[in-house]
Amino acid sequence: MNKNAVREQIIQRLRDELSLQAQAAQLSRDEAIDEESRAENKWDTHSQEAAYLAEGQSRLVAEIGASLQAYTSLPVREIGLGGTVEVGALVELDGARDHTWYFIGPRSGGIEVEVDGQTVFVITPQSPVGRELMGRRAGETVKAGGPITATGLRILSVA
Repeated sequence: MNKNAVREQIIQRLRDELSLQAQAAQLSRDEAIDEESRAENKWDTHSQEAAYLAEGQSRLVAEIGASLQAYTSLPVREIGLGGTVEVGALVELDGARDHTWYFIGPRSGGIEVEVDGQTVFVITPQSPVGRELMGRRAGETVKAGGPITATGLRILSVA
């Protein structure tokens, strides 16, 4: 699987989300300052609620912008044979029933992208699976899941 294509899909997903959230933040700001949103009595908090929403959405826009910057500046280098999992690695795991692809990203874990017909899950080193994978090599087995449901996953490749 092409690691550059994975990174580009992540960047595109973040750009789309940034655009969507920026529009939502602008709509909330507009609503907060609209003449029709002005309080009619001391219990009318519509404009205040819209202002809080706009502030939260603006923070989300800043967070997505920081993630976009992190992925844009992330160097995509090939991890050679016998190399270890690190930020920027593309890891293929073999579970009991299927293969799973993970991209170890600097931020924004939880994103899913599709490349070459395969779903790639973005995780960070702080996630439970990410912590297990960091520093491991192809051929090693890691535990995923909670203490009761932990299953062994074999690392097939690290790119």
